Amino acid sequence: MLVVVGRFREDVQHDDLGLIKEGTISFEHFWVDRWYNIFRFHEPDGQLRNYYCNITMPPTFADDVIDYVDLDLDVIVWPEKGYEVLDRDDLEKNAIKYGYPGEVIANAEKSLVEIIALIESGGLP
Repeated sequence: MLVVVGRFREDVQHDDLGLIKEGTISFEHFWVDRWYNIFRFHEPDGQLRNYYCNITMPPTFADDVIDYVDLDLDVIVWPEKGYEVLDRDDLEKNAIKYGYPGEVIANAEKSLVEIIALIESGGLP
C-alpha cells in the first residue's frame, strides 16, 4: 500500500463533493492488490470532511507516478450522514463503450461490496 498526502492550494468546486476549500488535506490510499483507492479529506482545521472511494483497476507505480484505470463507480462517505454510491450508470455505459471484459465488471462489483463492508464496519483508513 502507498499513502500519498496532499494539500489543496486553491478552492475547488467538485460536482459531487461541493466546495473543497484551499488548505484541505487529502490522504490517498492505494493498494497494489485491490480494485479501489480511498481518499480521506480533512478540512483545513483538521476535521474529517469525507471519504471518496474510487473503484479502479489495481494501480501501477513507476518513476514517481501512480497509474490506474478509473472505472467510474464511486462511493462518498459523509461523517454522520452515511454513504452514497455514485455513477453506476457510467460504469455500465463505459463497460459497453470500451468493451470491459466480464472479469473487470465482476471485480468492480466485488470491490463495491468490499468498500461498503469497510464503511459499515468502521474499517475505512
